[in-house]
Amino acid sequence: MKQVVQNYKSGELAVLDVPVPGCKPGGVLVRSAYSLISTGTELMKVSEAGMSMLGKARSRPDQVAKVMQSVATNGVPATYRKVMGKLDSYTPLGYSLCGVVEQVGTGIDDVKVGDLVACAGNEHALHAELNWVPKNLYTPVPDGLAPRHAAFGTVGSIAMQGVRQGEPQLGEVALVIGLGLIGQLVVQLLAAAGVRVVGADPDPVRCELAERLGAAACGDPASAAVEAAVTELTDGHGVDQVYLAAGGGSNQPVELAARLCRDRGRVVDIGKCRLDLPWNAYYEKELDVRFSRSYGPGRYDPEYELEGRDYPIGYVRWTERRNLACFLDLVARGSVDVEPLVSHIADFDDAVETYQRLKDGELKAVAVLFRYPEQKEEAGEAQAPAVAVPAVKRPTGGAPTPARSAKGPVRLAFLGAGNYATSMLLPHLAQRDGVELSTVVTTTALSAANAQRKFGFAEATTDLDAVLGDKSIDAVFVVTRHSSHAELTRKALLAGKTVFVEKPLALTEDELAGVLAAVEESGNDRLQVGFNRRFAPLLQEARKRFGARTGPASLRYLVNAGRLGHGSWYLQQGTEGSRFAGEGGHFIDTASWLLEADPVSVYAVATSGNEDLQVVLRYPDGSTATISYVTTGAAAFPKETLDLIADGKVLRLDDFVRASVFVDGGVGRKRWASSRLPKARDKGQSAELAAFVKAVRTGGPMPVPLESLVATTSATLAVQAGLVGGAPVTLARAR
Repeated sequence: MKQVVQNYKSGELAVLDVPVPGCKPGGVLVRSAYSLISTGTELMKVSEAGMSMLGKARSRPDQVAKVMQSVATNGVPATYRKVMGKLDSYTPLGYSLCGVVEQVGTGIDDVKVGDLVACAGNEHALHAELNWVPKNLYTPVPDGLAPRHAAFGTVGSIAMQGVRQGEPQLGEVALVIGLGLIGQLVVQLLAAAGVRVVGADPDPVRCELAERLGAAACGDPASAAVEAAVTELTDGHGVDQVYLAAGGGSNQPVELAARLCRDRGRVVDIGKCRLDLPWNAYYEKELDVRFSRSYGPGRYDPEYELEGRDYPIGYVRWTERRNLACFLDLVARGSVDVEPLVSHIADFDDAVETYQRLKDGELKAVAVLFRYPEQKEEAGEAQAPAVAVPAVKRPTGGAPTPARSAKGPVRLAFLGAGNYATSMLLPHLAQRDGVELSTVVTTTALSAANAQRKFGFAEATTDLDAVLGDKSIDAVFVVTRHSSHAELTRKALLAGKTVFVEKPLALTEDELAGVLAAVEESGNDRLQVGFNRRFAPLLQEARKRFGARTGPASLRYLVNAGRLGHGSWYLQQGTEGSRFAGEGGHFIDTASWLLEADPVSVYAVATSGNEDLQVVLRYPDGSTATISYVTTGAAAFPKETLDLIADGKVLRLDDFVRASVFVDGGVGRKRWASSRLPKARDKGQSAELAAFVKAVRTGGPMPVPLESLVATTSATLAVQAGLVGGAPVTLARAR
């Protein structure tokens, strides 16, 4: 098997072939699925290994003391040989993983072969394909918890033990200094316990992440922002607890802790930072300084860790193993979200390169996972090298068109009446002849009543089943939050309705598969997704004037999306998906429509913090489309600009207010430009709705083929795979 090792003398990192460990009694043999790199502890060890001998001695004075004691006892020559022999050997890396039980040792009855377990320990949960793990250092993974999330179990236990040492109470205020991996988890655990949290870290990206994950406020410890936030939240008394999750040689964390902690508050050291306590500051407030020892009670006790002797729960409530199980339970129930912490997933074979990139600062990360070979074809995995675009299966003979009266208006129902529905869809439909707004369904009665009053719906209700069971309704609009789109679409298709669903169609591959299963089961393929830009009159005219292509094209689409306001539900990525997952289909669909094909691969990269994305799509004829989705630009700059270049021609779109086509001719250049600015940016909603209503009325083809909707959705979902994997993702067509 293969294992990541390091030579502490030379600093060399390698992936070595080593023997498979035996399955001893009292433990299990685990085949790794994912292991987590501790970007704090492990990188410190990697960096120390690259130091000179003097540098190593300065960084580990505790080990120097042991050497001096050995010299006194054994003499210089013997001590030298011993030290050099230890330094010039490979040592393991890693201490947190998730894997599958491959063999069960005698005395183990709580898991079986094939079970998924999370494992801990710097001697047992290593970056290796197989590990033997004793009973008290593994725990079963709750049903439904993704293996890559379960791989956080050990670092989660470290954070949890630190929080337990602080003894937080409901309503208290805590300060977390250092917002690396452990600090981010401490923030979430405190928030889950009803504690308001202020974070301190010089990295603004980490501060922003902590605020998204539950912190009330975060800022640079050198600025006045942190102190101001503490003053406001505590009425000037100071925080109840300070958690030191920082590293390095600065004494600033303990000094900041003393300044911002209340009288008789608690200071808990979790990380490895300098601890020169300012005596007066700590004495005058009588601060309680506590240390958190790794994963919890049992750590460093060989009888507990190696021999499996548990501590009675009546005496020690939270041991290493109980902390591990508790943390996984919190993640499984959604109280803690580790997905935003995953900065990168690397193939295990690329371990050496990954460590080097982290050490050099090329890869800036909160958490990095190694994915092992057996995981490469795991369905739905974000970093899979190929994503299958689900095949659209229709019953033989074609899908039946939902029945409607040959005469009379098209009767529509709306599921949801939020801002987009009431500003961009309903105004067009309310004015259209031959359309009757039958029923509006919302989760709150008041919003349904408001929509009924404003747009003239015949009925307003919160009863979804009643609408889906109403045979007089011809079509259903799904305009709810993103997380509900796929399920509502599935139900409406099974009920025989023609469906218009706002983007996105689905947030996961499983959701997309569920929609297509409903198409196959019901025979109803009458579906439209709200990709409206291809219907924009200005873009339609520009495409017509650009004409047919004979060679591959290059397309560039700049989306100056801007920042979202505080509190926007688009920021709820844990439930509503990323912002690009919600909006990106618009731009991928537009590119595919202009290039007259569906993409075959996706490559995506992002700036630090995933604020700005670059998405590169490849098409069957060699054409490419680059979508730059940015949030850090100036609001004064146009929101959408597009260039299509091929065959000596250029199509230019400026924010749906002006379009131009440049063509090289035999004797000169020809240019077409829109003759006048439209009264408003027409992004195609009106024309799209007209096409949809016509399809419902006549029973003719839907405005966009279902295969195209599915391809665009799969490409949008694959962007996350590209971000995680750092490599192109092939969109393999299912057969």
